[in-house]
Amino acid sequence: MSTDTPLKAVFFDRDGVLNLDHGYVCDPERLDWIPGAREAVARLNAADVRVLVVTNQSGVARGYFTEEQVDLFHAALQARLAEVGGRIDAFYVAPHHEDAAVERYRHPDHPDRKPNPGMVLRGLADWSLRPEETVLVGDKESDIEAARRAGVEGLQFPGGDLLAFLRQVLGARFPAGDE
Repeated sequence: MSTDTPLKAVFFDRDGVLNLDHGYVCDPERLDWIPGAREAVARLNAADVRVLVVTNQSGVARGYFTEEQVDLFHAALQARLAEVGGRIDAFYVAPHHEDAAVERYRHPDHPDRKPNPGMVLRGLADWSLRPEETVLVGDKESDIEAARRAGVEGLQFPGGDLLAFLRQVLGARFPAGDE
């Protein structure tokens, strides 16, 4: 990945990267931010870098919650990001799973479900992005594999402070702030 290529978008996995993964999170009351996540998103927004979320949500397929509840959770994310001047430009959700309890979400290997690259490829197309202009930040190997399959650089977030992590791994490609 060339450090000379300007960063135009960051794809983020949701649970475990932006918010704490409590297991099948869809209740806004259970929204707990990863340290530095809101600030990182706001910094990217201020630099006109798109912020796109790509998230597997098998809880929908398993019947634990609905797509509408996922939308409500995403609205809560947006509202709390707005408090610090941030926003997510688009959410891409893969509610499918091979063992789905809800028939319409049962699929043996849906092209959107990570590690497949469908959500990332749609994001690239929707926003007229080239893979080299983007990175994907995820906490699981399936996130990194989805990035690889889409031709996008994958960054595995080990936990901790997301803003500090992005500063470290992106270096000069990460927008400077008021340090």
